[in-house]
Amino acid sequence: MLKLRRGEVVGTDPLTVQIDDERRPAWADTGLVGEIAEGDEVVVNTEAADLGLGSGGFDVVHVNLTRGLDGPGARDDHVMKLNYTSLQHPVAPVERDGGERRLVPVLVIPLHGHLAPAAWAASQARPGLKVGFVQGAGGALSGHLSKDVTDLRARELICGHVTAGATFGGEEEAISLVGALDAVGDLGWEAVIAGPGPGILGSETRLGHGGMAALDAAHAALALGMPTLVSPRLSSSDPRDRHRGLSHHTETVLKLVLGTVRVPVPEAEVEGWPLLDADAPEGGSPQAALDSLIELCGGRHDIAVQRIDLGGYADSGLPASTMGRSISEDPLFFAAALAAGRAVADAAEGV
Repeated sequence: MLKLRRGEVVGTDPLTVQIDDERRPAWADTGLVGEIAEGDEVVVNTEAADLGLGSGGFDVVHVNLTRGLDGPGARDDHVMKLNYTSLQHPVAPVERDGGERRLVPVLVIPLHGHLAPAAWAASQARPGLKVGFVQGAGGALSGHLSKDVTDLRARELICGHVTAGATFGGEEEAISLVGALDAVGDLGWEAVIAGPGPGILGSETRLGHGGMAALDAAHAALALGMPTLVSPRLSSSDPRDRHRGLSHHTETVLKLVLGTVRVPVPEAEVEGWPLLDADAPEGGSPQAALDSLIELCGGRHDIAVQRIDLGGYADSGLPASTMGRSISEDPLFFAAALAAGRAVADAAEGV
């Protein structure tokens, strides 16, 4: 059974709910449950916070009993998302009904933290480039949760946001990931960044993690004949061996993908990757990560060397930390995403 509890809203910025004698951080998808005000009686799902999860460590409002029981619903749309759950709601799908497809490059990112640096780097390489974000599975399903998306849209660093498959709440909705990619040309996009929302599922197994969504995105892009790039998940200092250097998430995807993709890497790293100090943990050296990628690609995938500007991104005001590590503490993570953003801009120019 769901772990649902009644509570009272005692603050809205940030959202705080009182349950019994405890004040707890919470989040509400107002697109589904409506506006929230102090004094409202709400039902929240407390499971993630009670389990001590990291990025999902807050209660989620399930329903607002005070002002959320008179929603008008939709008038004409009949395609449901979150179908057969208590949160099912109709959407207008963006999928096209045939016609000529515009082939735009697709950059597949391994997790949401790559979105902001990739979009920034693409805009630096080609100012005015119309690159949009297609959100798929692997992380948060709600398209409203990401502050990065809100910031990037406000800065005009992404031109749109489509939530595909099980995800919902974007500016446009797609029933399938391949349908979303097929439709982006009609939206005026010149390039796509495809990846999960905030947070990522993980079970410490080879295939049981949200990073596998990158395989689905790569296959969808390849099937449509679109230039396909995969941003590698790299890390200078992740405390987990499986993610330090070249993450096993990227390693698995590149081994399983049924086609050739382009894998961007930062130029500085190819020259010796002098992004780490001498005290870098074993397995996390930049050269080791590069060697792993070269061996893994083995002539099957194309490695694309790209210039990066770590300092410029650090000064941009966009998110510059990953799981509590700053850009100075984990430069390789951001360098990979910056290289990928520049690469997709180059690919867009060549289409």
